[in-house]
Amino acid sequence: MSEVLTSISNAIIQGKKDDIGELTQKALDEGQSAQDILYKGLMPGMDHVSDKFKAGDMFVPEVMRSARSMANSMKILKPLLIETGVAMIGKVLLGTVKGDLHDIGKNLVGMMCEGAGFEVKDLGISVEPEAFVEAVKEFEPDIVGMSALLTTTMRSMGDTIKALEEAGVRDRVKVMIGGAPVNQSFADKIGADAYAPDAAAASDVAKKLVKKS
Repeated sequence: MSEVLTSISNAIIQGKKDDIGELTQKALDEGQSAQDILYKGLMPGMDHVSDKFKAGDMFVPEVMRSARSMANSMKILKPLLIETGVAMIGKVLLGTVKGDLHDIGKNLVGMMCEGAGFEVKDLGISVEPEAFVEAVKEFEPDIVGMSALLTTTMRSMGDTIKALEEAGVRDRVKVMIGGAPVNQSFADKIGADAYAPDAAAASDVAKKLVKKS
């Protein structure tokens, strides 16, 4: 790997969000393609962050700095990737379900998924089932990710899956759920395709889901 790509990976790991733009531009000026910067610089860095997070050696604030560093680099790279026709590995639609206003975990999932090479659309908090349906029709994601932090809002996950079924779009997407009160048993009960216990796991689960589809 070139020195500048190694520097980009290290900047992601260390969360140097103010330096990453300059490093990204330097790599482009040296003749590195946007694709190589993404796949050989940014993503290896985020993979390392994900592994450290899962092992308990990194914590949420550090991971968020790394993810913001990734986002700052992608602001420069995304137009170039689109221009050259480089496809992301998939599309993820995210939202905290109706009645729930918590978004830190969801935001982290979005950042980790972007770091893993997904295009992410975030619908925000307290998202109505019908809003998920409309977004599936418009955004055409591979995965719908739903988050809930309250036991009282978990039922909205099942309601959203029913709404996707009634609209005839359920078979277009894989549904992944997560949040403090959620577990695999609940995911099975409501007919979700997958459960992720944390943000690092969510990006891994998402990659497995797109490989299956």
